[in-house]
Amino acid sequence: MAILGVDVGGTFTDAVLLENGRIRTAKVSTTPEQAQAVIAAATAVGADGVQRFTHGTTVATNAFLERKGASTSLVTTSGFEHLLHLRRQNRASLYDLAAEHPEPLVPLHRSFGVVERIGPEGIRVPLDLDTLPEIEGDAIAVCLLFAFRDPSHERAVAEELRRRYPTKHVVASHEVAPEFREYERASTTAADAYLGPVVARYLRSLAEACAAAGLPEPLVMRSSGGVSTLDEAAEHPSWILVSGPAGGVVGAARVAELAGFHNAISFDMGGTSTDVCLISNGRVERSNERYVGGLPIRLPTVDIHTVGAGGGSIVWRDSGGALRVGPQSAGALPGPACYGRGGTVATVTDANLLLDRLPSQLADGLELDRASAASALGRMDPADVVSIVNAEMLRALRLVSVERGADPRDFALIAFGGAGPLHACDLADELGCSTVLVPESAGVLSALGLVGSEERRDHVRSYVRPLSEVGDLPSEGEADLRYAGQSFELRVPLCEDLAAAFHAAHVERYGYADETREVELVAVRTADVVPGPSIDLTSELTANVVGPTRLDLAGATCWVPDGWAGEADENGTLRLERTR
Repeated sequence: MAILGVDVGGTFTDAVLLENGRIRTAKVSTTPEQAQAVIAAATAVGADGVQRFTHGTTVATNAFLERKGASTSLVTTSGFEHLLHLRRQNRASLYDLAAEHPEPLVPLHRSFGVVERIGPEGIRVPLDLDTLPEIEGDAIAVCLLFAFRDPSHERAVAEELRRRYPTKHVVASHEVAPEFREYERASTTAADAYLGPVVARYLRSLAEACAAAGLPEPLVMRSSGGVSTLDEAAEHPSWILVSGPAGGVVGAARVAELAGFHNAISFDMGGTSTDVCLISNGRVERSNERYVGGLPIRLPTVDIHTVGAGGGSIVWRDSGGALRVGPQSAGALPGPACYGRGGTVATVTDANLLLDRLPSQLADGLELDRASAASALGRMDPADVVSIVNAEMLRALRLVSVERGADPRDFALIAFGGAGPLHACDLADELGCSTVLVPESAGVLSALGLVGSEERRDHVRSYVRPLSEVGDLPSEGEADLRYAGQSFELRVPLCEDLAAAFHAAHVERYGYADETREVELVAVRTADVVPGPSIDLTSELTANVVGPTRLDLAGATCWVPDGWAGEADENGTLRLERTR
């Protein structure tokens, strides 16, 4: 069985083909039209007779961050048209009174109300569809006040809008995020509608290109770490906002398992950004909400923290003359100065080249120009550049570990992406990690994670009622619980005595519990999971390294500094240990 995974990054598009237990890899430069890069990567890896094709894409992420989605309108309960603009009352920046929140995806003049109201005991104000005005825009988000409890009015509004505007993309909140907290639910629904036309166009184009190339229709990686069909991704593109990075974490978890580590930190440094995630007790950490571009997206997501620090991150000086790195990136075109494609600004890759941490040729046959790198950096010290970008990534690694109560000394650091293994040992020294794992396929690990990804459908049911009043619950899944009157909840696995589990979780998080206080069940989260193909890595890599030295891998380069040494195991994973 031939299984293909293709991951589109900011600089390179990676392909992994698993066939008869053997892995082939390829890297090609990312093109402005992602579908072209996907087909080029599949061709480069020699994909033929593929039965399963999985894809990680940044189309949704880029459209969201660059504000290139569809013109979108919002329909909500009459009187709440300002919902997206009122937000929460917290400041955009705690100590900066002049800092502004990002503009909502829907302007106020395209926010409309419909007469209706549902309360805890049922309908308070009947739905009046005649109060629906003419709706502008190419997409419509519908988010009524209590649709998480009773979606009947919202369903009727969505059906009416689809009847009136058959060519518009209409999304209702109960279809995407049926949870309480109306602002976050409205923000998520607006994002889903905003991305719909853009992502649907890309996926249709990709499907046509795949058919022409003799490839099967791809499955698309969801933010929660599983894959879904092309139609599902097109219908609700907010589900794939962090599609590519999620594949990397899935691959990292598999590498950790094969190496015998249940606790690991995933460290993925590519050309544009760095993504980090905690893997605890063999499980990838997930969250139910994340901020993207400053806006809340309340959906199940692999708990990735991203910073704008990658190999292509631009080096610059601020108004005070201090050296800074990122978040701006040189991207694939023109790319770092050393790529010889017309780039003139200095990047992290240029600094690493001048420090002799990179070979003269990268993936895709790209020759590196040392003279151009030196010219771009000028008087800037390459070592200082590396120190600054390391400091940025170190903050991200501490955020997902130390700041969440996990001791990095108990975790291995899994380094991948084209640039991750260049910086991993230095970061491990700062964190206190004694082991760094560098898979042989580090440069394409996100694509490898796509190959072995499971099919996943996440579900949530809102309750917001006392736990004692709730009847039967699913046997598997997770529950969001809180003490009555609390503003936020804790997530615990479903079990026979949920109250006791919650009290224990509260003690672990806050240091106390009040067993006399009423426990409230906010929501129950479940998932339908179909396991993905098993990946058993086999390798002929034999490496025994003692720092300082450089090890060139297919698609990535590993720098082993002084004080570190290691060797490759039977799976091709380089296990580096601190020697002093």
